[in-house]
Amino acid sequence: MRDKLEKLIEAYGELEQKLGDPAVVSDPKEYARLAKEHSSQADLVSRAREYLGALDDIEAAKEMLRETSDPDDKSMLQDDIAANEEKLPALEEDIKFMLIPGDPNDEKDTIVEIRAGVGGDEAAIFAGDLFKMYERFCSSRGWKIEVFSSSPSEAGGFKTIEFKVTGDKVYSVMKYESGVHRVQRVPKTESQGRIQTSTATVAVLPEADDIDIKIDQSDLRIDTYCASGPGGQCVNTTYSAVRITHLPTNTVVQSQDQRSQIQNREVCMQMLRARLYEMELERQQAELGAERASQIGHGNRSEKIRTYNQPQDRVTDHRVGFNGTYNGVLLGDTLPSVIDALAAADRAEKLAQAV
Repeated sequence: MRDKLEKLIEAYGELEQKLGDPAVVSDPKEYARLAKEHSSQADLVSRAREYLGALDDIEAAKEMLRETSDPDDKSMLQDDIAANEEKLPALEEDIKFMLIPGDPNDEKDTIVEIRAGVGGDEAAIFAGDLFKMYERFCSSRGWKIEVFSSSPSEAGGFKTIEFKVTGDKVYSVMKYESGVHRVQRVPKTESQGRIQTSTATVAVLPEADDIDIKIDQSDLRIDTYCASGPGGQCVNTTYSAVRITHLPTNTVVQSQDQRSQIQNREVCMQMLRARLYEMELERQQAELGAERASQIGHGNRSEKIRTYNQPQDRVTDHRVGFNGTYNGVLLGDTLPSVIDALAAADRAEKLAQAV
């Protein structure tokens, strides 16, 4: 491993030199590409240097140990050797994981869609609770949420809501939320005090740009209509709402929450690119015969991934058997712990596959 890491560090140094080259600095695209590559390798190079430094310290201490006869020096050198040897396994595991090719989508922003499932009004209320959970969670990480489209329920919550999350490596975290979320609780609409089971589906899509997906305008049918619901005096008086149908795939997206038809159309195109990109990823995966033993990291939207049980004050993520408290997770406070457990399981799975 030493030779491989030394070459990696050497290549990183060459990359730093290129970033200082006036010819590269004068080319914004090339500079941005190299800067992104430099940033993506920073943690790996840091771990590699720490790992090689520990190996060097062990060898130096062993050499000094052979040359000294002083008991105190021997004791100190043996402690140094033990301390450095203790660090090596964790560093080696980190490095092995970092050397595994990452998901190219991890750096992307995301478009999240929450849909009320089984359970009528209570499902819509639960969908609203999930949206509030993500609002708090994203706010705690300094991420920005922009609602693209929503269909509020009269009882509260949403029949559907679609929003964009912007921030640092959003998809690498939010991707663990895709799937069916199930809640067991006494609904606000229940007068008999009976526990009801309701569901909501969450789809997390990496945002795709024009480079990822090319859309032929002739493949689109664009309809405009009057917006409905809250929105000001222009609601139901101007055709600001937009619905776009991608004819080859029969994919439909719509938006009415923005201020103008132009803004709603742009939102629709962002959602359409994300959905077509997801379809393309699934197609590539099928062609490669990629079969995963679990859905960790890419939860199938038809798979039940988590149960929120209010009477037992427990939230269980079925993919890793993680348990948290009902209010802690749903209020967003301990959701990071659930995601950390999923990321750790995903990490272990990738390491096992790489061996």
